[in-house]
Amino acid sequence: MTSAAYIGRERVEALPLANRGLSYGDGLFETLRVHRGEVPLWPRHLARLEHGAARLGIAVPDPAFIEARIAGLITGVEAGVLKLLLTRGEGGRGYAPPVEAPPTWMLTLHPLPVTPAALRLHPCETRLAIQPALAGIKHCNRLEQVLARAEVERAGCDEGLMRDTDGRPVCATAANLLAFDGRRWRTPSVARCGVAGVLRGWLLAQGLLEEAELAMEEVVSAEALALCNAVRGILPVAALGAHRWHAHPATTDLQARLAMAYPMFSLSGEAGEPGEARP
Repeated sequence: MTSAAYIGRERVEALPLANRGLSYGDGLFETLRVHRGEVPLWPRHLARLEHGAARLGIAVPDPAFIEARIAGLITGVEAGVLKLLLTRGEGGRGYAPPVEAPPTWMLTLHPLPVTPAALRLHPCETRLAIQPALAGIKHCNRLEQVLARAEVERAGCDEGLMRDTDGRPVCATAANLLAFDGRRWRTPSVARCGVAGVLRGWLLAQGLLEEAELAMEEVVSAEALALCNAVRGILPVAALGAHRWHAHPATTDLQARLAMAYPMFSLSGEAGEPGEARP
């Protein structure tokens, strides 16, 4: 794994033990798809990072400086995953945030994961807490997802469907949920919990997706289900518990529209071989 860590503009060898990201999850992160030495969805990732930092009151390093460090790390990489982690920085014991701590941030480069042709979803018992103050942003407090992912692994599935504490479907453990009702694709709101995914945002902006309050009954009765995120693109769902779905032309069409804008998500293999981050 290739990595680099910084306090403000200064590169450091390791994160200080007093880092608030380690102590309290006081930070944000972005998980970005690398394609041929570039991050095509970077503007949307940066916008979400800046929005989340403003919500939490965390300073963001100069974007041009971040972009230059990213470019240096991914030059010549055909396909991979880049994680950008931003924390408030160092602070003493206690929850009160320091007034002017320089932000600490790091970059790590990982192989592109192997992507199954269709997903088997496990209906997770772990619920997402309703907290509008944190809803939508990709903050570092992910223990709900950790517990849910452990359920998925025990069930031998590919991903898990997560509901909020009122029982409403929200998302997968690491992707947004898409449901096709025969006329349009819909996705649950993330106003109370969940992450406003970068690819989800692109689909909404293109008019290919609508936000809606979905009940569990609407999910299991949908003509087609899919998941989306900025690393794997749009993935069809084949099963959710005992419910089954066959390949649907609406999913293929949505995948094709995405690939026209971002060829890295082409089903023909344009993005390179899965599982490789080649320097």
